[in-house]
Amino acid sequence: MTDARFPLDGRLPAMLRSGKPLRGLFNGLPSPAIVEMCAYAGFDFIILDNEHGSADFGMTEHMLRAARATGIVPIVRCFEPDLPRILDMGASAVQIPMVESVAQAQRLADMIHYPPVGRRGSAFSTRAAGYGAFGGAGHTQRSNDGIGFIAMIETPQAIAVAGEIAAVDGVDAVFIGPNDLAHAMGYGSDWNAAPVQQAIEQGLKAIASAGKCPGIIALTPADEEKYGALGARYFANVSTSIITKALAQAASGGKEAQLRY
Repeated sequence: MTDARFPLDGRLPAMLRSGKPLRGLFNGLPSPAIVEMCAYAGFDFIILDNEHGSADFGMTEHMLRAARATGIVPIVRCFEPDLPRILDMGASAVQIPMVESVAQAQRLADMIHYPPVGRRGSAFSTRAAGYGAFGGAGHTQRSNDGIGFIAMIETPQAIAVAGEIAAVDGVDAVFIGPNDLAHAMGYGSDWNAAPVQQAIEQGLKAIASAGKCPGIIALTPADEEKYGALGARYFANVSTSIITKALAQAASGGKEAQLRY
């Protein structure tokens, strides 16, 4: 584990390069307790979902503290304008939705890394730098080495250039969002439609061929097996899906509940 004195957990880039499968989940619930529960359950990472979740910046920072205290790697899915504040809070990585071009991926990579690697603005009074206790050149180097960038591709246009996006310096992983991809392709929420699955296969193989870590939603062991055979190694489930399914099963006397993600 990264030296626990530092608020920033910098393990993720090496984990993504390791070749080993990683298992985590999206969490949109504004609760540090959920973060702790996911850590104690044994997940490798948690994606704090600031795209679809309801946490404000203050709650996001508390969830980052919970992640650091329990040893789970915290990633934040957020929009581009929120990047500076999310990084200064101490996120281990950011996962940015709707990346569709090489130019966009390069711009985001530059925003995530300090000069001379990128163009991130420098401040050492933040949580990520220990409120000044761990600032300076050491914090700059730890951040450039240890903060990950996961680009999300969710449209046919992005799938077509998946390999090129993955090859951008500063991109550590590329995650295919199957639900948005299915909608963009005209199949609604049916990401199991054959053309959508073909696009996912094309994207995963292109990302792997570029030498970066491919990611995908995996709600079942069968999903992991199927997408793993295509190169995926960064698998994300969904906390609310897991919780709701467990609650529905309990409410139905232990019978298997059929729910839609």
